[in-house]
Amino acid sequence: MTAVAPRPARVSRVPARPRASRPRRTLWDTASPLLVSILAAALAVAVYVIFIRTPLGQLADTAAMRGNDVDHPRVTEVLTRTLNATQLASLALVCLLAAAFGALRRRLDLSVAATLTVVGANLTAQLLKARLDRPDLDDFPAPNSFPSGHTAAAASVAFVLVLVFPRALRGTIALIGAAYTAVVAIATVWAEWHRPSDAVAGVLIVLAWGSLAVWGVRLRLSGPTRPLHLPNRLVTVVLGITAAITAAAGVVGLVAVALSERVFPDFVSGKYAFLAGAAGIVAFVAGAFIIWVRLTAGEPPASRPATGGTR
Repeated sequence: MTAVAPRPARVSRVPARPRASRPRRTLWDTASPLLVSILAAALAVAVYVIFIRTPLGQLADTAAMRGNDVDHPRVTEVLTRTLNATQLASLALVCLLAAAFGALRRRLDLSVAATLTVVGANLTAQLLKARLDRPDLDDFPAPNSFPSGHTAAAASVAFVLVLVFPRALRGTIALIGAAYTAVVAIATVWAEWHRPSDAVAGVLIVLAWGSLAVWGVRLRLSGPTRPLHLPNRLVTVVLGITAAITAAAGVVGLVAVALSERVFPDFVSGKYAFLAGAAGIVAFVAGAFIIWVRLTAGEPPASRPATGGTR
C-alpha cells in the first residue's frame, strides 16, 4: 500500500512594509540660521549708526540713560543684586557646566556650539567696545560703551542653557533667561554704565553668534527641522505678546523723547525717557529669544541608520 505524503503546511506570507522615506531637508532648514546671523549683525550695525553716529540718536539714547531716577526700594534692590551677580567667573562656570551637560547627553556638537556662542559673542563685545569711536554729538563727553559686555554675557549664558537642555525644556528655560537678560540690560542703564543702544547691541551680537553656531549644527545633522513642542509654542506666544507691547511703547517713547530733544524742550520727563529705553530693550530681548527658541527647538534629529521593513 502506498503512503500518501502529507501536504506541507501553508505558509502565510506577510507583504513587506515599504521602507519609510525620511523627509528631506529643505534649503530653508539649512540656510535660515545663517540668514538670522547676518540680519542680527546688520541690525547691530544699524543701531550703532543711528544711536552713536547721529546727534539726535545720541541725544535720545543719553536722555534715557540719565533719566534713571528710580527710587523704589524693591526695584533698586533687584537691579543692584542682578548687577552684582553678573560676574565673569560665575558666568564662565555656568557656561562650562552647560558644555559638560551637552557632552553627557552625547551631543558634543551642542557643546562646541555653546562654546562658540559664548566666546565669540563676548570677545566681539569687548573688541568693539575698545575699538569703536564715539563722537561727542550730545554735549555729554564719555568714552565709548557700545556694546554692553554685561548684557552680552547674560544673554550668552541664557542662550547656551537653552541650547544644551532637552528640546521639551528649552522654551521654559528661554522664558527665564529672557527675564534675566532683560533685568541685567536695564540694570546697566539704571546704573549709568550703558545706554539702551549698548544693551540692544549686546543681545544682537549674541543672537548673531548663536545663530551661526546653530547653522554649524544643522550642517552636521541630517533631516528637516522638527515642530515646536506645546510648552515651547506657549512660551513663544508669551514672548511675542511681550515684544509687541513693549515695542509699541518703545517706539512711541522714542518719538516723544526725540521731539522733546529737538522741538519741545522738557516735553517729557527723564523718567519717561528711561522707561521708553527700558521698553525698547525688553522688546529686543523678547524678539531675540523668540528666534532662539525657534532655531534650537526646531533642531534636526541626529542621523540614524534607516531600518528596513519586517516580514
